[in-house]
Amino acid sequence: MIEKWIEEIKASSDPDELGMIVIHQGVVRGTSKDGRKVWGIELTYNRTELNRIQKEFEQRRGIESVRIWINEGSLPVGADIMKVCVAGRFRTDVLPVFEELISLIKNRVVSEKEILSPPFT
Repeated sequence: MIEKWIEEIKASSDPDELGMIVIHQGVVRGTSKDGRKVWGIELTYNRTELNRIQKEFEQRRGIESVRIWINEGSLPVGADIMKVCVAGRFRTDVLPVFEELISLIKNRVVSEKEILSPPFT
C-alpha cells in the first residue's frame, strides 16, 4: 500500500512542489502507556471526520498529497493500526502538518479500547 501511494504521489504531483514524503505506520504495542500487558485493541473511527480533516490538510500551503488508512475491529498485538502519508514541498511544510495530522486522528477520529486480558479461544 505505501509503495503504491508513493508511486501515485510522484506521478500526480508537480515535481517542483514535491520534495518530501513522510510515512507513519502505527502498530499495536504489547504494553499500555502505563506498562500493563495488552493483548490487542478494539478500534473504530469516524469516517466523516477523517474525510473532513484529510481534505483540510490537503489544502495546506506546501502540501501536495495526504493519504490515510485506518484499520478497524479487534486488532492483535503487532497488527497495523493506521498508515498516514504526507507529501509536500519542504521539510518545514511537511513535518508540522504530519505531526498535527497524526495528533488529530488519534484525538478526534479514532476510538480505541485496550484488551487487557487474553481473548477467549
